[in-house]
Amino acid sequence: FWYFPETHGITFRIQVSVKELLDTDVLLKLLFHLPVNYPSTLPDISVNSDQLTRAQCMDVKDKLLEQAKKHLSEPMIHDLILWIQQHLKYFIKQSATVCNEKTALSKGTSAEDGIWMLLLHLDHMRAKAKYVKTVEKWASDLRLTGRLMFMGKIILILLQGDRSNIKEYLILQKTSKVDVDSSGKKCKEKMISVLCETKVQSQHKRFQTFEVKEYSTMDELQKEFETAGLTSLFSECVPPLLK
Repeated sequence: FWYFPETHGITFRIQVSVKELLDTDVLLKLLFHLPVNYPSTLPDISVNSDQLTRAQCMDVKDKLLEQAKKHLSEPMIHDLILWIQQHLKYFIKQSATVCNEKTALSKGTSAEDGIWMLLLHLDHMRAKAKYVKTVEKWASDLRLTGRLMFMGKIILILLQGDRSNIKEYLILQKTSKVDVDSSGKKCKEKMISVLCETKVQSQHKRFQTFEVKEYSTMDELQKEFETAGLTSLFSECVPPLLK
């Protein structure tokens, strides 16, 4: 990389080579302008690549800025570069999926093919409002449907969607600073359990949206699972959480 001192901060030009879906290299040309009061102020970011469309470059820029907001007031450039190296594959695949969606359906490909389901158990949420907002955004960005469910001290996340997006969600859940610790400092989720990860079956009802719901009794929670054709999943996974 190169850097150029300026009156109003520093500009970094960084080239990052990323392995894409088909094992071809994508060369990203990133420009970070760090204002004088960085990291208390977000950097300006520019993204260019000969292998990506202008729309894809703009998408990468927007995602980097979203990540930068999570690291406000702390050095972030190294983390942003690592993050885009890990996640660029998803952006490219998402663009390809959108472009090819109608073609796939016109060939008779079932929209249900490859739909998977994930059930997660969280131990707690200290910064509940922020945590919930983050989960909602991830579900929206990855086109996942399902429920974030609260019943007493039980917290469950039930997701349905493309298997690769389910995997991507798990990466975000485990690597992002989504909560705060006992001292109020941002921290990653360490108390998470994958209760189930399986392909959606014909008897399972597909959720059309992602919703956050609270239940006052175990019976209410059980009915949610039963309505979705997930009675056995409830019986196997939820009652043991009360022990």
